[in-house]
Amino acid sequence: MRLSYVVALSLVALPVAAQSRPRGRELGIPFPGTPGKWNAITDVPGIAVGQVTLIEGSGRLVPGKGPIRTGVTAILPRPRGDWDFVMAATFNLNGNGDMTGVNWIKESGFLEGPILLTGTHSVGTVRDAAIQWQLAHGREFTFTYPVVAETFDLMNDANGSHVKPEHAWAALDSAKPGPVREGAVGGGTGMGCNGFKGGIGTSSRVITVAGASTYTLGILVQCNYSGDLRILGVPVGKEIIGMGTCSMLDGEQSRPWIRGVPQCGERGTTRNEETDGPLGRGSIVVIVATDAPLLPHQLERLTRRVSMGLGRLGSWAGNGSGDLFLAFSTANRSNAETHKVEQALSLSNDLLNPFFQATIDATEEAVVNAMLAATTMEGVDGLRMQGLPGDRVVAALKKYGRMP
Repeated sequence: MRLSYVVALSLVALPVAAQSRPRGRELGIPFPGTPGKWNAITDVPGIAVGQVTLIEGSGRLVPGKGPIRTGVTAILPRPRGDWDFVMAATFNLNGNGDMTGVNWIKESGFLEGPILLTGTHSVGTVRDAAIQWQLAHGREFTFTYPVVAETFDLMNDANGSHVKPEHAWAALDSAKPGPVREGAVGGGTGMGCNGFKGGIGTSSRVITVAGASTYTLGILVQCNYSGDLRILGVPVGKEIIGMGTCSMLDGEQSRPWIRGVPQCGERGTTRNEETDGPLGRGSIVVIVATDAPLLPHQLERLTRRVSMGLGRLGSWAGNGSGDLFLAFSTANRSNAETHKVEQALSLSNDLLNPFFQATIDATEEAVVNAMLAATTMEGVDGLRMQGLPGDRVVAALKKYGRMP
């Protein structure tokens, strides 16, 4: 009953305007490119996103009980009940992470169902739930390989198995088009990013090719990585000091990667001190979607450009990081049907440059949106991660002449 109540709360429909913190463009940050209506992955027609957020308890870790800071984010590549495959591709910048189902995507070039994001130790539960959810909602298959990707929710009782099958079902059932809730929600609830609180973020770009056809490209990220935060080339991370990760509790911490984190209020607590230590290990999952007719090898080229967007942000894709990317196209319907000869449309390679640029730009903006939306949170063992302060970001950008 306890967790069911939390799920019920998390499924309340909340528009973007209900977020307590402004997004990057609302602060006036001059990101390049033209976004879609929602500036979200759901600007790509037919795509829906649903999320379940689980937050309960505080204080020292009690294994199996909490504190709980986790959840599930679900992406439907096609409208609910439409099981047509989409062309897809994946790329790992650094492979210290898990995304299930990628072997068949690489072999076949197709994605067969929803994409789900969660914490590292919840992948199995969510994957199995995705199979049962598809069966219950009318999809017929002999076998299937659900796509579930993870980052490690360091603020959560990560070994406590708090994500249950019903949470994955609820995220899938709640998926809808329109604005996407960002920050410490869904699969991103327990994540940190660049030394601040991280989580779910999204952005989109409208692209016109050959002076005529217009397409949309959308990005959704679950950011949990570390780096020397830069925004539009400005070393924002070095400009914002005194907001380092810290512990609200006295005494030695129960988890190895928390030991050595200073108590909150200690002198000398700066923002980037944790990036070279255990807390510097982190990951990011990036999902790229478009309605442009791109073939799998072209979609893989998009996934590789995600790396350039993360490089702009100051990521070095460290040894302990799982940097996992997936791209798909909703064009070219019914090309996975058996025993048929199909024709597929595709843009010529000479027309891809705007999509490369859009992928890089929207990745940068989606990560910034995730960090700006995430409010300060206290998690397991009193671990406290600060929300990125929008006013100080603006001050840094103005200092370096990137904003008037």
